[in-house]
Parts: sequence; C-alpha cells; structure tokens
Amino acid sequence: MDEKLLELKQDVLGAYKKLKIDDLKSRRDALKEESARDNFWQDSNHAAEVMQQIATIEKRIEPWLELRSSIEDLDELNELKDDQLNEDIARGYGSALDEFNRLRGQLMLSGPYDDHDALVNISAGAGGTDAQDWTQMLFRMYSRFFDKNGWRYKVIDESPGEEAGLKNIVLEVLGDDFIYGKLRSEHGVHRLVRLSPFNADNLRQTSFAKVEVSPKIDSPNEVEIDDKDLKIDVYRSGGHGGQSVNTTDSAVRITHLPSGISVAIQNERSQLQNKETAMTVLRSRLAQLQIEQHAKQIGDLKGPNQSAEWGNQIRSYVLHPYKQVKDLRTRFETSDIDAVLGGEIDQFIQAYLEQNIGSATD
Repeated sequence: MDEKLLELKQDVLGAYKKLKIDDLKSRRDALKEESARDNFWQDSNHAAEVMQQIATIEKRIEPWLELRSSIEDLDELNELKDDQLNEDIARGYGSALDEFNRLRGQLMLSGPYDDHDALVNISAGAGGTDAQDWTQMLFRMYSRFFDKNGWRYKVIDESPGEEAGLKNIVLEVLGDDFIYGKLRSEHGVHRLVRLSPFNADNLRQTSFAKVEVSPKIDSPNEVEIDDKDLKIDVYRSGGHGGQSVNTTDSAVRITHLPSGISVAIQNERSQLQNKETAMTVLRSRLAQLQIEQHAKQIGDLKGPNQSAEWGNQIRSYVLHPYKQVKDLRTRFETSDIDAVLGGEIDQFIQAYLEQNIGSATD
C-alpha cells in the first residue's frame, strides 16, 4: 500500500502543477477578499463578474483540494503502521483513486481559455452552392450536439446563401465551464464529398466549409486591444430584424489593423449593441490567434491565412461512393456518417483531446 499511495500522491501533485491549482486558489482568495470590501456592490456589473469568477474557480479547484486533503489524511494513517487501520486505508485509497481517475480528464482541458464559453464561426469555402449547403449541414450537426449536451447557443450573425444554405453563421455557445476546451478540436476546414443535389447531372461534388472556434472573451482585461489599432465602420444593415434595422446605420464593422481581422455584426437593432457584440467576437478571435501564433502582444499578431479549400482540411465527410468520416489529425474514423451529422461527434473530440493532452499549455 505504501508504494501505491506514494504513486497516487505523486500523480495528484503532478496534476496540481499542470492545472495550476495553487495559482487558481490564490486568485480565488484574492477575489474573495475584493468581494468583502464595503463598496464592492456599488458597481453591480463588476461585482457580478467577480462572483461568477469565484464560482467558476471553485468549481474547478474544490474537488482537487478535497482529493489532496484525503490523500494527506491517508498518508498520516499509513504512517501509524496500525494493522487494524489497513482495511480503512485500502478503502480510502480505492475511493481516492476513483476520484483521481474521474478528475484527470481535466488534464486534457488545461489551456489558458479552456474553461471559457465559445464562439463558433462557420463559413462556406470552395464549392459554390454546395459549400453553402454544407455550412448549413454543419450548423445543424453542431446545434444537435449542443442540444444533446445541454448547452445553450445563440445566433449572433448569419448570412444566407443565394440559392440554399448559409454563407456564414456565428454562434455563441454557453454551458458548463469547459465549452471552448471541448470545442477547439473542431477548429479547421471540413470537407464534404457527395452527389450534389444542386447539379443537374447529379455528379459527385467536393465542397468545403471552415469552422473557427474561439474562446468567448467578455472582459476587455483578458485581451487588451489598443484603440489606435482599430478601424470602425458603420453602415446600413441588409439583414433580417425589422424595419429599424434596415433603415438605420446600425451595422458595425471593426477591423484590427495589425492582424487584418475584420468582424461585421448587424443582427442587433442598435449600433451600440452591434459594436459591443463585434468587440466580443474580435477579442475572442484575437485570443484564438494568440494561442495559435504564441504571440505575447496582440499587436504582434498576423492575420490567419488558412483558406477553406483543398489541402487544408482537418476532417473529411464522405457520402459517396462509400460512407466514412475521418479525422486527418487523429486518424479516428467511423462509417456511421448519419450519426455524426446528427450530432454524435464526442468520439472525435475525445480522440483529439487525448492526442493533444496538455498542448494548449505548452
């Protein structure tokens, strides 16, 4: 039992370090100290944000704190070398090991933003009308996956295709505290091969759509953007939303000049609402780009250059001449494409997380 208990203790301490539990505990304690100040609730929005941060951190660290405490108690009992306690120690070890195995999945979700909600941007690539229909199909696949997991989602912006489908759609996904960590596996180009329903000769067609997953950044303090790096344009909305949307300059486009990233939002009725939403999307996309490029300063970021076309896909969905979905990064595949398009993508996410465990923190 001595060796097993020591091994478990070392594993837990390793996880502590990887997940930065002590740092999170210090952050939690500092926020609690702030919340105890007399004037804390004078700014209700900030106060609510702080309380939410405390709750999120506690949800993540409390099980680890309790597990470490349990192992320390077992360690003390084991030092007594009392034969009558051996059965209790063995039982406690088994419970602690089960709890560690349950919690160790968090090691796959230890990136800087993995505990955030997410923004998902799906856009049509090469393939014309088929690509726009493919974008609609991906939206349906993800919405069913969100529903299955009890996650909430909201359409922030969308552009319908001329004949069918969608040119682009932006979703806000909210739920448990590891939404982005679980969805980042979907970031990339998705390729569809099928007999085209939009081709008079019903020929086989290959089409592409790009899925961009970003951590949802609500607080400007998390991703600080210099105002001089922004170009803001307003224009008349051409989308749905009622008369006031279409007759006023309510749509907003914000361009981050160093990276060239541009975000346009027109779904909300007011220019202010569209601007706030656009800034949230921009901060989120810059955070994702910062992760990819390992840049220390937001102003150092260069624009993404991956296009939704041949050679860039992360996953292929083949409906003809055979049925198969294959992830080109993990090599995980299945022939049950109907289930996948119906939202059963958990195995693809798990395979990606297992292959890339800890990479988000490197």
